Amino acid sequence: MSETSSTAASPPHATLGHRSPILRVIGIAISAWLLLSVMAAAWFGLTTPRTGTAALAQGLTLAEVLFAVALILLGSIVEGFGWGLSLGTRWPYTRNIVLLMLRGDPEAAHRMLATTVGLIALALAILNPVQSSFVGLGLVIVTALFGMGTLYVLAGRAPAIVHGTHGLLAYLVFLDYLVALHLPGVSFPIYLEATGALHAVLLALFLGGMVTGQRGFGKPIEAFVRPRRPAQWIFVLHGLTALLVVGTLGWMEPLYPVAFVLALLQAGVGFFVFHAVNLKPRHPGAMVVLHQSMVLLISTAIVLQWHW
Repeated sequence: MSETSSTAASPPHATLGHRSPILRVIGIAISAWLLLSVMAAAWFGLTTPRTGTAALAQGLTLAEVLFAVALILLGSIVEGFGWGLSLGTRWPYTRNIVLLMLRGDPEAAHRMLATTVGLIALALAILNPVQSSFVGLGLVIVTALFGMGTLYVLAGRAPAIVHGTHGLLAYLVFLDYLVALHLPGVSFPIYLEATGALHAVLLALFLGGMVTGQRGFGKPIEAFVRPRRPAQWIFVLHGLTALLVVGTLGWMEPLYPVAFVLALLQAGVGFFVFHAVNLKPRHPGAMVVLHQSMVLLISTAIVLQWHW
C-alpha cells in the first residue's frame, strides 16, 4: 500500500506510524498469541471440573487475562512505533477502522481488541456475578475512558497524569482477572491492599506512563545531568520508583525470587528505552515493547509467586 493511499484512508490530522520488519514480526507474534489464547480458553473451559455456565466463565476468565496481556502489548507497539495518533483524536472508532486494522494499523487493532476485552468483561459480569467480575467490568470501562484521554495527552491537550492513569488502570484490569483465575473467591481490592510488592510496581508503572505523557508525541526526554524540564523530573521519579521495586522485591526475595531477578533486568531495559526515546523520539521501537513485556512478567511472577 502506498503512502498516499494510507494517508487517504486515515482521518484528517492523523499521524502515521513507523513500519519496519520488526513491527511485522511483533504483530504476527501477538496475532498468534490471540489465536492460542482462544484455543487455551476453550480447552480450559472444556476440561475444568466445573460444568455449564461455571465452565464457560472459567474459560472466559482465562481468555480475558490473555487478551489483556495482548492489549497491553499492543499499546506498547502503538507507543514504540509512533502510531498513537494514527487515527487522530477520534474515539472509540473511526471510519473503516476494521480495514485499517487489517492493513496493519496497531492503533486500530488496539481499539478493536479493547472492545473485545470489554465485551468479555460484560459477559463475565452476567454469567458469573461475583465481586471480581463487577470490579473488572468497572475497571475496563474507566480504562477505556482514560484511553480516550491519552489521545489528547499526545496531542498536547490534556495533562500527563491522564496517560499515567490509563496505564495503571490497564494493569489493574489484567491483575483483577489474573487473581480471579489464580485465587478464586479472593477479593481483588483486599488482595491488592495486602500485596505490598505490587504497590511498588504499580507506582513505577504509573510514573512511567507519566513520563510518556509528559514528553508528548514525538518529543525526546533529552540527556541531562540535572533535571530542568517536567519530563526529566518525572523520569527521575520514575527511576527512583524502579529502584524501590528492586529494593522491595529484594527484601521479599524468598517470596518472589523470579520477580526480583526480572526487576533487576528491567532496570537495564529501562536504560536502553531512555536512549531509544532520545535517539528516535517519534518511534523508539521494540525496546518499548520489551520494557512493557517485563512489567507483565514481573506482575505475573508476583501474583503467581514464581520460583525457580
